Amino acid sequence: MEGLSRNIGLYYAYKATKAIEFYRPIMYLYFLSLGVDFTAIALLEGIYNVTTVLGEIPTGYVGDRIGRRNSLLVGTTIITVTLVGIGFTETFFELAVLYACWSMGYNFRSGSDDAWLYDTLADELSEDQFVHIRGRGQSVALLVGVVGSVAGGYLGNIDLSYPFLVAAVVSGAGIPILLSWEEPASYEENDADELGLREAVGVVGETLSHPKLRSFVVYYFVLFSAVSYLVFMYVQPVLETVLPKVGVPQGEVEPLLGWFYAAISLLSAGLSYHTGTIRERVGLRRWFLVIPFVVGVGLIALWTMPILAIPAFLFARGISETTRSLASQYVNDRIDTLGRATVLSALAMVSSVTVIPFQLGSGVISDVSSPLTALAAAGGVLIAGSFVVLAWESPVKTVTGRPAEAE
Repeated sequence: MEGLSRNIGLYYAYKATKAIEFYRPIMYLYFLSLGVDFTAIALLEGIYNVTTVLGEIPTGYVGDRIGRRNSLLVGTTIITVTLVGIGFTETFFELAVLYACWSMGYNFRSGSDDAWLYDTLADELSEDQFVHIRGRGQSVALLVGVVGSVAGGYLGNIDLSYPFLVAAVVSGAGIPILLSWEEPASYEENDADELGLREAVGVVGETLSHPKLRSFVVYYFVLFSAVSYLVFMYVQPVLETVLPKVGVPQGEVEPLLGWFYAAISLLSAGLSYHTGTIRERVGLRRWFLVIPFVVGVGLIALWTMPILAIPAFLFARGISETTRSLASQYVNDRIDTLGRATVLSALAMVSSVTVIPFQLGSGVISDVSSPLTALAAAGGVLIAGSFVVLAWESPVKTVTGRPAEAE
């Protein structure tokens, strides 16, 4: 158990270096300052997701071959270098190239830390603690992000490129931590390096079509994830418009955005820390049947009452990490160790494919009308799509495949 405690401590330390909140409060304001409009931003996000689509399965496959730790090392190095590049970029073309690199970095990290943690806990027959430890690890990252958000807002008020450079330093600190990690014995014993590319594709196809996962994939990884991504995209431009209307001076918007993102991180950290409790007391079924509709109604309401953007964004962003942790637990409980990183990467790929039309459509709507109209439309799609999935079959099932009435 001493070895497990050491590994979990290193896991928490690594999660702290993933705090990217330094640039989050000003990210899209920075791009707009470079002369990039909403349609161009949507194209950048499209490039990111196309790269994810092309790279998720190969990088997940590589992660299963070379090990979770090495895959995380490659991804963290790429992300660190990319953040430095974004801090010095000047043109849309440069941003497009960097966005592709950024995506590849996250491809290598996608699913690998979850797979590493789950298999590490499995070594000690403690995999039922996954959601607790992942939630607490995420709360560590978010608490570091609270400081990062506030600092990023003030740094952005000086120069919008500074937060990216500071984030690169924090990200780079994860490299020596990852070098101290050990691969789980269960990963090595399962001969993961013998997973061929053809077998990897087979694992992905079987997983996506399995009765225990297929409707959940559509419900969470397609609909909810796509709309959550749009909320992330439009927090800054919407609040930049709304905040001056409630008396905030124009020169104080960036620092206030930093504090707003800090509030999001605090809420997220509190919820993430109690993810296990939420799973036990609320249950996966209740959580996933209620949350999409609350988010959808909140986004639709913005169209008539823009001031609701503050509580709506706080809620939608605050619950996103907890929802991701619960979704990861749900999927991990229903797949095998062999190919685990490949499957998790494939699910991320599904999200990346389906979010592209959402991004491009929202970019055009935002330039023609406004970001508020785009978000209201996304909320409507989320609600309608969720009703369609529920009419098809229950998206949350037990490990045996039955509807999870009490889970």
